[in-house]
Amino acid sequence: MTSAVAKILDDLKELGGLKGVDVANIAAVSPATVSRWSAGSAHPHPKTQRLISDLRYVVDRLAEFYNPDETRVWLYAKHRLLNGERAIDLIHQGRTDEVLAVIDSLDQGTYT
Repeated sequence: MTSAVAKILDDLKELGGLKGVDVANIAAVSPATVSRWSAGSAHPHPKTQRLISDLRYVVDRLAEFYNPDETRVWLYAKHRLLNGERAIDLIHQGRTDEVLAVIDSLDQGTYT
């Protein structure tokens, strides 16, 4: 049976084009640790699990607008509406709500 964390990691890959190294970078762990999470042989700390859950939510929202490769680029690109910051960095810093506000503007057609 696949663990919930492994399912999240699969979704990040499928919907967001994210690789294990991307998740490792945002979670500040090694790629080997992410591999163990995927295999179900280890589990992230609750704070880290919240971080990757937030990332999954953002990726789910972006999947409404972009394909996986575009989603990955969007996460790593600097954005004017994020004051020139990258969404991936803001999520890492626990500032996911700022990223979601920009995505909401995409949904409302007000993002330029």
